[in-house]
Amino acid sequence: MKNLIAAAIVFLILWGCNASKNTSAFANRNATSLNDTIRIANDSLEYEVIIIDNGFNAWLASRAQPRNYYSQSYLENKNMVYVLEWNNRVLQPQRYGDLYLMRIDYSSNIDYGYEVNYLIYNYFIYFQNTNNQKLGGYLPSR
Repeated sequence: MKNLIAAAIVFLILWGCNASKNTSAFANRNATSLNDTIRIANDSLEYEVIIIDNGFNAWLASRAQPRNYYSQSYLENKNMVYVLEWNNRVLQPQRYGDLYLMRIDYSSNIDYGYEVNYLIYNYFIYFQNTNNQKLGGYLPSR
């Protein structure tokens, strides 16, 4: 299999969330990082984000803007654009090959918190630059 399968996969699994849940339920999150795997989850498993990519941790530490550089609303708006295009490409494997394997379940009606949005946004920037893809109409710099 191509190394892109192992190197550029985002697993975003968002379980049981709905817009009526109180955002304070998301305050108790655990974030762990082992090698090149980043996992973010809350204790009651309302959502789980797993990012597996061989170069993402190094890129995040060296090239990403620092936390709180962007507002949460900015990150949420950019993530919605990227997620919509990502999911559209999942449906077109004949055109995009094996870069887009899994659908991302991300809702604008749910407050995932700053950290989740920050990591998802930065993964999309990393993914686009690493794979020369344009999810938002242009190739982001960084």
